[in-house]
Amino acid sequence: MNEIIKKTEEFVRGVLENEATGHDWYHIERVWKNALLIQQKEGAGNLFVIEMAALLHDIPDEKLNTSEEAGRRKLNEYINSLGLPSAVVSHIVDCIESVSFKGGRATNLKSIEAKIVQDADRLDAIGAIGVARTFAFGGKKGQPLYDPEIEVRTQMTNEEYRTGKSSSVHHFYEKLLKLKDLMNTDAARQIAEQRHEFMDDFLKQFYREWNGQA
Repeated sequence: MNEIIKKTEEFVRGVLENEATGHDWYHIERVWKNALLIQQKEGAGNLFVIEMAALLHDIPDEKLNTSEEAGRRKLNEYINSLGLPSAVVSHIVDCIESVSFKGGRATNLKSIEAKIVQDADRLDAIGAIGVARTFAFGGKKGQPLYDPEIEVRTQMTNEEYRTGKSSSVHHFYEKLLKLKDLMNTDAARQIAEQRHEFMDDFLKQFYREWNGQA
């Protein structure tokens, strides 16, 4: 199994080598480390499934492919080439499909492995790294840093979440500040507390500077 993990690491590195929206290899590596940490603290879950899902979770992401179908095909072609039992493949794919925020929709997670991988990915969306990734992604999409004339969106379809008018600062309210309370595991909730506080402090400082205050 270690050989498959290593092969998968190399595959993902190659696919995401030139990615510039905050979904690069280093994001994958951080999610992988987060997942290992959560699994260790929780003492639960199939470690191989967790590692594979963490490594592959962005491969089918529609943001990084020409279409949702193309992303799914890329994932399936790779994972089906590994000779894994079909039940293991299904478990890994199920975890991957559970990860996405999708405009804040609720997801019915069927396993502790899915919960751990989703938490690991969400932890990388908050805190100092989350702030940096938000502005990297906003810049790539051509969004403004902040526009006070834009209203915060509270209810969105997936399409509206992906393509609607917003700003990088709005993204905190539309997604990032919600994530602390959406964590599935006790371990992730504990880690999320400090990262959430960091974002709160960042936003307070941002508005002070935006408004020309000392």
